Amino acid sequence: MLVAPAISASIDLAVTGLRSEKGNVLVCLSANPKYFPDCSKDKNARKLKVSAIQADAIQIANVKPGTYAVALIHDENANGKMDLRLFLPREGFGFSRNPKIGMGPPKFQSAQFTVGAQDAHYAVRMKYIL
Repeated sequence: MLVAPAISASIDLAVTGLRSEKGNVLVCLSANPKYFPDCSKDKNARKLKVSAIQADAIQIANVKPGTYAVALIHDENANGKMDLRLFLPREGFGFSRNPKIGMGPPKFQSAQFTVGAQDAHYAVRMKYIL
């Protein structure tokens, strides 16, 4: 009996616009629109923590084919979460496909992309409000 090889790909993120090399960049890859962009309660999400010094090129390996969105936080004080002041993010953030940011975070649909058998490459530009 022949077994087909498991298909998976890597997602390479070229991250630009970090305002400092302090702290970490928290990466969340989610396939569930309900948990985007805060995927802390998504048990199926892939979460990575990368030192901000090394965050210009981030790879998420062994991703199964499907539709996903990526959210990044520049956690400058390394406390593991997005800090807010008066409901505004005090730290940087970025999303796959760099959607336009209005009032509140973007919807999953504006950041979504499809992964197949080929490796995917995306540029993510970090944004800062405060």
